[in-house]
Amino acid sequence: MYKIIASDLDGTLLTPDHKIAPFTKDVLNQLHQQEKDFVFATGRHHVDVAGMREQLGIPAYMITSNGARVHNCQNEVIFKQDVQPDVIRDIIALTKHDPALRIHMYRNDDWLLNKEDEALRDFHDTFTYKVFDVENPPVEGVAKIFFTNDDRDHDKLVIWEDKLNALCGDRANIAFSTPWCLEVMDANVSKGHALEAVAKAKGYTLADCIAFGDGMNDAEMLSMAGKGLVMETAHEKVKKALPNNDVIGSCADEAVAHYLVAHCLTEKA
Repeated sequence: MYKIIASDLDGTLLTPDHKIAPFTKDVLNQLHQQEKDFVFATGRHHVDVAGMREQLGIPAYMITSNGARVHNCQNEVIFKQDVQPDVIRDIIALTKHDPALRIHMYRNDDWLLNKEDEALRDFHDTFTYKVFDVENPPVEGVAKIFFTNDDRDHDKLVIWEDKLNALCGDRANIAFSTPWCLEVMDANVSKGHALEAVAKAKGYTLADCIAFGDGMNDAEMLSMAGKGLVMETAHEKVKKALPNNDVIGSCADEAVAHYLVAHCLTEKA
């Protein structure tokens, strides 16, 4: 029986309106009562996720910024790996001239964006962005850089994925979290390696972990965990990358919670 449950958020644990639904909350609380450990494993910022953890009401580790930050149940940072300053400078210099591209950074406790985007202010309940100057970008304390575009065009971001891989080489880990969000972390960062660190801290191994996800930024975690489940709505790239992993339902149907009821709860919810 698995001791640690790790889940991505958007497209996985959260409903399409980016909420933890009551049934899911109840299941996770029951698992906590049965001494199972829950881990948020997301590309989101730790400030954003801390608010969700408070709503959930159970102690939980937080893997955020795709593994660039790990916080324990007391909200202490137990792992931190920033994007290197030279990588940041190179990336900003390459991308700043595309007017359709939104350049985001998670830096320490802040979410930074290169230009105003009012639509994004509705995406998070209590966490919003500040605008930064692309001519003088911050280069210290940056957990990740990520990119979106005006028309949510995946194919255009794939072109940027190729350009960034050519630019960064082995200096960065570049992956899509959703088809319209391209993310850049330090080369040594992934959710999978962060989950391994959490498991060791709690006296377990990756074999004791079950994980859920839907993005290419989940691929390492889903392949490294003892059991990795792919969402039915995941991009085809994810399913092709993990052909031997079981596929479950949709976040709209709370498929993660239903799977946990069927396979991880000692008594059914």
